[in-house]
Amino acid sequence: MGKIKAKRHSPALDMTPMVDLAFLLVTFFILTATFRPDEAVVVDLPSSVSEVKVPESGLISISVDKNNKVYFSCDGQQIRREVLLEMGKMYNVQFTEEQVHKFAVISSFGVPVQALPQWLSLDDYDRKTTPSPGIPIDSAITASTANQLFQWIMTARRVGLANGVKYRFAIKGDQFADYVAVRRVMKVLELCKVYKFNFITSLEAGKPKGEAGLIEE
Repeated sequence: MGKIKAKRHSPALDMTPMVDLAFLLVTFFILTATFRPDEAVVVDLPSSVSEVKVPESGLISISVDKNNKVYFSCDGQQIRREVLLEMGKMYNVQFTEEQVHKFAVISSFGVPVQALPQWLSLDDYDRKTTPSPGIPIDSAITASTANQLFQWIMTARRVGLANGVKYRFAIKGDQFADYVAVRRVMKVLELCKVYKFNFITSLEAGKPKGEAGLIEE
């Protein structure tokens, strides 16, 4: 007696739950992602073999571009707000709430305190395309109000500690910047009693692109 063979059916998989899960994951990453703000200046970093990762938070960074102009940056939106208001009181400069908000979300800047209200009032395009004069740094390197870089560092460090943040320090110098300009920044750090800081570099050829290293001083 012959055997009856059951019909074979192709397996079916319902992909609807997987599609829903994919959309949920994409939505989650979009809502939680933090976009890196545009830099106020493009710095052509010198290369090194260091593969130490740059800290993603708790960093005060001082940049020197190819024209020897100095730029300042510190992490933390709330801290940046407080630092700006403290500097405004120090230099008798008033800021609107909109200007304070703009300053809190920018990554770095390179203008004197007195010019900050006008600079912050510009729209994003004009602010990015308008040449920055750089943060004033007194040629005598003295702890006076004329040395605005000194005051930015001291104020940011004090406000950071009050908010539970102990900043690390880094110098990002363009490879075409004068050594004297970078050395002056180092002298200001020493004046602020910061004796341990790092130089931010790019990896040498043959290393993965997009990486950055720290050379400790």
